Amino acid sequence: MIVEQTQFFWLILAFSVLLLFTGYYCLLLTYNMVRVLIGLDLLMKGVTLAIIAAGYLSGQLALAQGMAITVIVLEVVVMIVAAGVVVGFHRQFDSVNVKNTRSLKG
Repeated sequence: MIVEQTQFFWLILAFSVLLLFTGYYCLLLTYNMVRVLIGLDLLMKGVTLAIIAAGYLSGQLALAQGMAITVIVLEVVVMIVAAGVVVGFHRQFDSVNVKNTRSLKG
């Protein structure tokens, strides 16, 4: 049973790392704000999955689920605020290109 749990943990952790790298790629190498939001979402999903996998392996799944719910709530709040910023930026500049933020004052 322990061997199966460990194999399952490494599989989930590998998928979590894949999500994290994909999220970093979207954040660092794109100029589209919508893709940046998707990258941020992928990062948060990878962190949530890693928390659940660690809780599964350590036997403290209830604690890990509570932490994952907290991360999900924070993710929703951040995504709503960021989506509002992107919509406002699109209304102002008719573009979602990150390079256009240099023209902002303040």
